[in-house]
Amino acid sequence: MTDPTLHPPPRDRHPRSAGGWLFSLYAIVLALVGLALIVMGVQLAVVGGSWFYVLMGVLLAASAVLLLAGRAAGVAVFGVLMAVTLAWAFWEVGWDGWALVPRLAMLAGLGIVLLCFWPVARRRLPGVSGPAYLLSTGVLPLVAGLSILIPLLWSPHVELASADAKAQRPAAPFSRGTVVSPDGNVAATHDKGSWTSYGGSNLSNKFSPSAQITPANVKELEEAWHFRTGDLKPEGAKFAYAFQNTPIMVNGTLYVCTPSQIVIALDAARGTEKWRFDPGADRTAMANIAASTCRGVAYFESPAVVPPPAAGPGATAQGEDAPPQTDPAATPVLAAQTTCRTRVFVPVVDGRVGAIDAETGQLCTGFGKDGYIDLNEGTGNTFPGFVAPTSPPIVMRGTMIIGTGQVRDGTERDAPSGVVRGYDAVTGEQRWAWDLGRPGVTTPPPPGEVYTRSTPNVWSLISGDDELGLVYLPTGNPASDFYAEDRTELEDKYTAALVAVDAATGQERWFFRTVNRDLWDFDLSPQPNLVDWPTPQGPRPAVVQASKNGQVYVLDRATGEPLLPVVETPVPQYVDTEERIAATQPLSPEMPNTVGPPGKDMEQLTEAHAWGITPFDQMICRTQFRQLRYDGHYTPPTLQGSIAYAGNHGGINWGGISIDVQRGIMIMNSNRLPYTEQVFTREEMDAKGVRSIFRGKSDVSGYMPQVGSKYGARKEPWMSPLATPCIAPPWGYISGTDLRTREIIWRRPLGTGYDHGPMGMRSFMKLEMGTPNNSGSLTTGGGMTFIGAALDRFLRGFDTETGELLWEVRLPAGNQANPMSYEIDGRQYVVAAVGGHDRMETKLGDSVIAWALPQR
Repeated sequence: MTDPTLHPPPRDRHPRSAGGWLFSLYAIVLALVGLALIVMGVQLAVVGGSWFYVLMGVLLAASAVLLLAGRAAGVAVFGVLMAVTLAWAFWEVGWDGWALVPRLAMLAGLGIVLLCFWPVARRRLPGVSGPAYLLSTGVLPLVAGLSILIPLLWSPHVELASADAKAQRPAAPFSRGTVVSPDGNVAATHDKGSWTSYGGSNLSNKFSPSAQITPANVKELEEAWHFRTGDLKPEGAKFAYAFQNTPIMVNGTLYVCTPSQIVIALDAARGTEKWRFDPGADRTAMANIAASTCRGVAYFESPAVVPPPAAGPGATAQGEDAPPQTDPAATPVLAAQTTCRTRVFVPVVDGRVGAIDAETGQLCTGFGKDGYIDLNEGTGNTFPGFVAPTSPPIVMRGTMIIGTGQVRDGTERDAPSGVVRGYDAVTGEQRWAWDLGRPGVTTPPPPGEVYTRSTPNVWSLISGDDELGLVYLPTGNPASDFYAEDRTELEDKYTAALVAVDAATGQERWFFRTVNRDLWDFDLSPQPNLVDWPTPQGPRPAVVQASKNGQVYVLDRATGEPLLPVVETPVPQYVDTEERIAATQPLSPEMPNTVGPPGKDMEQLTEAHAWGITPFDQMICRTQFRQLRYDGHYTPPTLQGSIAYAGNHGGINWGGISIDVQRGIMIMNSNRLPYTEQVFTREEMDAKGVRSIFRGKSDVSGYMPQVGSKYGARKEPWMSPLATPCIAPPWGYISGTDLRTREIIWRRPLGTGYDHGPMGMRSFMKLEMGTPNNSGSLTTGGGMTFIGAALDRFLRGFDTETGELLWEVRLPAGNQANPMSYEIDGRQYVVAAVGGHDRMETKLGDSVIAWALPQR
């Protein structure tokens, strides 16, 4: 026997064999890949980026040429390429599996395929060494592959609290979670048997005191009932659907609002329909807004009923079980009717708010004009959908309070007013208006005039303290989100601000601005949370305000005084227009932020953060990073184009945060998704054929005309050509923060690629990568947190104190709505609207599903 490594087989005498042809073809592929790396690498290097891709391409092309020439040195060059790339990748991003994917995965795959050609190579490459071939094409690629796979399976981004830490948590409740309502408002305070307002109660903590479901038994949860609303998006519809509804539950009835604002009352224990009401939303208005939705309804129970006279048309006798009469001078009176003592208010995207009898589903015709008030009145709006309330009103002091709702972003500078109004919850008569342009004046404008146009609007969710009699209004932006030179002083002052207003009079008590001169569309969309905050002087009523810009502020809710430090911090100043940039921004350093992974330090982007599935889409993202302007957080929009991080989706969006008021733990789900933002001159916008949606269809899509401003704009997530974000996962997180210490006690990615992947393809893998998310969470007295929100179709249950995933269930559609919970006859239910979101590209549906423990 002779040693085959000393006497290798003769060179293949039949190069035209199938194996020989495939080997040559594969070498040509390697050469082409190398050439592409060189070309794109030079383009990256020219704009100031890394030269490594040029080196990678040169080595790969050289290896391919040598292999085509039948030289064993080609194998050695490939091995050098693998070793050098491994060293560079670990130097640049460390042992981060997701970040290593575009740097190592393609080369590892190319090497493994080359390993399979060993039977051909040993004939085609004289002098090739078996061990060397195995090292270059097998061992090193395997190391590269495992370098990616091990951290992905190990999940280094998952950081959980220990059982010992859970056992050592204080037993005393963090916050009382209640207030005293002087008029007995049922929505003032939450109890385990109800869910009386969007966030559980007017305090809006998205917390249920019910404690039947616990970490110990949550695995036993089963579907208790499943209701189909029948409101599916019509085929060929020109509008988008988003089932973002969080139902409310009062007196055993669950009230659901569908994307076309149909209100359905269900038996909360059985999921059977009691009645439904369709307000007939204007389809043109539905098409003129981003997505037709109804986040919720509001409930009101009149504390006083004065029946009509005993005789006369429509008169009914007062029976023995009728509610007693009370002093009509002290409380609202139901004029000339005994119906609608309890009522549900529904926002309609064509600008109306309707009042419905909570018992029968009939329109309360004594309210407003034939059961409706029209929010378009006094705003100067004539376009369907330009005024579009999508969030529920709040009821306090017998007053139904609502903003004008969604005013179409970036369309026209001269937009309808952002006025907030209060109406008598019984008659619909207007009681007051908070109009930014008329400080201190709460009456309607004189005949022939309108409320101040184009002022920051309140489109998101309002909270209220029934004891203090204050409602908390989170404001948005003037209609030209990305240009501020044409704003008034008051518009600048109240943009992205939290404003406390007297619920009975509409008089402003205080305001707190979260963004100075907002140029990033950082409207204040998360609902304020009202808790008792510990201070050295004892608990103080506080409002916890999360924000798109990643900050969480804690303010005294009576005065607006910050209870934790707010530091004005210098921010980037470069801009290539005449825009004036705020020198500082108010940051809240003692609370966790969500610019990047939740924590105290805001993540700063570098070219190394740019990501892709392959080196090629990663190089495109790296090149864009070098071509766009990025000077850190609050980089202004520019003509050059800028990277905004956080992007205008957040951070945290309208789903907000939930707070377990017993344990003092704040749960927040957030996005880690930079945006690109760019402004264009009016001449450029006109040349592109960009028009206001209310004045015709644009020739191109994706632009914001900002008609009436000097500049138009474009904003979009920073995405690669393969439809993945241009930074590595996780793209979404969920975390728990101990409010006593203000420390994050656990965090983990939220969502998997099971239903969404590159180019929209499903991976069918439950790899915890973290996805962009929309909506929020529910916490319960039993120590559980429930949330959907992610792009995959799962509802999940986490241990609130440790972050451990204890339960998940597959859903028939997306869950882009906050879940809620209540208890009936000792049985706790967790309920969620499961209907997806067109703009999030999650599957649409029409389900409302309840889960509960098995009945014993």
